[in-house]
Amino acid sequence: MSHHQNSIKLITLNCWGLKYVAKNRLERIQAISHELSQSDYDVIALQEIWVLSDYKLVKDQVSHSLPYSKFFYSGALGAGLAIFTRFPIISTSTHPYSLNGAPIDVAAGDWFVGKAAASIVILHPVLGQVQIFNTHLFAKGGEDGPEYNRAHRLVNAYEFAKLVRTAAEVGRYVICLGDFNSIPSTLPMRLILEHASLSDSWLVTHPADTIAPTTALEAVNKLGITADSPLNTWSAGKAYAYGTWGKRLDYILYRQPRKLHNSLDVKVPSLKAVHSKVVMMDKVPGCEFSYSDHFGLEATLDIIPSLPETDSLNYDYLPSELSSNSIATTIQALTACYRFSRQRSRKELTVFALCILLLVALAVSSAWLPHSWINPLFIVFTIFISWLATTMLYEGFLYGNWECNALMNIIEELEVHKQGLELQLEGSEPSGSF
Repeated sequence: MSHHQNSIKLITLNCWGLKYVAKNRLERIQAISHELSQSDYDVIALQEIWVLSDYKLVKDQVSHSLPYSKFFYSGALGAGLAIFTRFPIISTSTHPYSLNGAPIDVAAGDWFVGKAAASIVILHPVLGQVQIFNTHLFAKGGEDGPEYNRAHRLVNAYEFAKLVRTAAEVGRYVICLGDFNSIPSTLPMRLILEHASLSDSWLVTHPADTIAPTTALEAVNKLGITADSPLNTWSAGKAYAYGTWGKRLDYILYRQPRKLHNSLDVKVPSLKAVHSKVVMMDKVPGCEFSYSDHFGLEATLDIIPSLPETDSLNYDYLPSELSSNSIATTIQALTACYRFSRQRSRKELTVFALCILLLVALAVSSAWLPHSWINPLFIVFTIFISWLATTMLYEGFLYGNWECNALMNIIEELEVHKQGLELQLEGSEPSGSF
C-alpha cells in the first residue's frame, strides 16, 4: 500500500483572511497557497478564509494532489472554513453554533460570520468512512476571570462535542481540526475531550515535560504554541503578547468509531498520532511578515491494523464521559450568563421605552421650534433616537430571548445527561444479598 493508505497527514491553519481588515491579505494567501501546494498533506483545514476568491486560489494551487474540497457558508459573511482532501467526499454538513456573540458587538463580528462546525465525510481506502470536522470557536472571553465570560464558547464546545460523538456512534472514524480559541487547561477543551472522547495529537506525540521553556522557539516546540507568539510578526509587538510565550489554540484531535463488532473475522484498524509539529513559522519569502497571525499545526495519524476480535466481543473504542466537576462548572457558568443576559435585556428594553417617550415628546415639541436652523439638528437627533430604539428592541427582546433560550437548552441537556449518568452508575452497581 502507498503511504497515503498507511497514514493520514493533516494540517490546520487560521489564515487571518478577513477582507479589508487583515493586513497584506492577498500576498499572504498567495504565499499560503504556494506553500501548501508544495506539501504532501492528505487533508488541509483552513479557518478565517472568508473570501471566496481566496478559497479558489488555494483550491487551484493544491488541486493536483487534493482534488476534493469544500467551502462552507454560514451567517451573513460566511463561516470562513474550508477543507481540501485527497480522498473522495461523499457528504458534507454545516452546523452553525446557536450562540456566536451579540449582534450589537460589531467590532468582534462573530455573530455576523456565523461561526460553525463544518464537516465532510470522506471515503478512505482502508478506514472506510471518516468524518473530518473543521471549526473556529467563539473568540471573546479569554482565559481569565469567571467561566461565564466564556459561556458562548462553552455552548460551542458542547455542541461540537455532541456532533463528534454522534459521528463516532454511527461507526465513523473522526478527525477534528481547527482554531478552538482555548488553551488546553480551559473548560471548553475539557468539555470537548471528555464528552467526545477525543485524543489530542500534540499530547500523544509530546509527553509532558517538567522543564519550562526558556525561549520562544523552545515554547513552540515543547508546548505547541500557535498564537500570540513573539516569533510571529503580527503579534510580536502587541501588548497582550508581551512577556508571554503565546498560546496553544489550534488542535488536531481524533478518535476511533464507537461500534460493536460481533464477527470473529472482522479486523478493525485504529488511528494513532505519531507526529505533530508547529509549521509555517517563517516569514513569507521576500517579505517582512508572517504567513498569518497563527502558525500552522500538522500531524500524522498512522493507521494501525488490528488483529481479529476475540469472542469476548469487546468494543473497539470505549468512550469517556463528562466528569461531574465539568458538568457542574459548565452549568454554573451558563446559569450565570443566563442571569446576566436577563438583566441586560431588561436594561435594553428600558432604554427602548425611554426612547419611545422621547420620540413622542419630540413629535409634540416640533410644532414650537423657535428657529428654522434647528430643524436639521432636530431631524438628525430624531433619526438617532429612532435607530437607538430599534436597536434596543432587537437587542433586548429578540436577541435577549434567543440567547436565554439557547443557554437554557444546554443547561437542561447537561442536567439530563448528568441524571442519565447517575442512573447508569446505579444500574451497574451489584445489588446486595439478602
